[in-house]
Amino acid sequence: MAPSGQVTTSGLQELLKDAALAGEWILDPARSAVSLKNRSMWGLVPVKGVFGQVTGNGTVSPAGEVSGVIRVAAASIGTKNTKRDTHLRSADFFDSDNYPDITFTVAGIEPSGPGVTVTGTLQVRDRARPLTFDGTAAANGTGEVELDAEVHVDQVDFGLTWNRMGSVGRDNTMTIHAVFTKQ
Repeated sequence: MAPSGQVTTSGLQELLKDAALAGEWILDPARSAVSLKNRSMWGLVPVKGVFGQVTGNGTVSPAGEVSGVIRVAAASIGTKNTKRDTHLRSADFFDSDNYPDITFTVAGIEPSGPGVTVTGTLQVRDRARPLTFDGTAAANGTGEVELDAEVHVDQVDFGLTWNRMGSVGRDNTMTIHAVFTKQ
């Protein structure tokens, strides 16, 4: 392992290959976070939000294949602006009454360069799109694995097209810090 628990690409390949990570994993919601960043007001003002409810689980097969899911409660978005948060929960954006979860279903994680490449499907509202992103993975001897990533998403791909006078930026950055513990 590299310093501070960071797994090198070859180290991760070894852990997956020798089944050291095989088993069921659950996301620790108290130590995990998913946040969202966008630029509004014609790209001049950064808007940041944090999802207050994050859950998930994963499986690593004895052959080293990884699958799982991370869910965020759409209504748990908090930007420190009540009016904006209400609007984000409305049918103009997340429509959290009809689509309570934003879900990323993991199809695989492969060592890549200094980190990992994660593949899967992101579902926002009634639209699911394939998504691949790079991240970093860290493991320690206490049965924990951490995944960190910044994921760029175009909200129009998910039907989030409300944009009064072009004031809302299309590109969003989701920051993920997911801590999984072995069951």
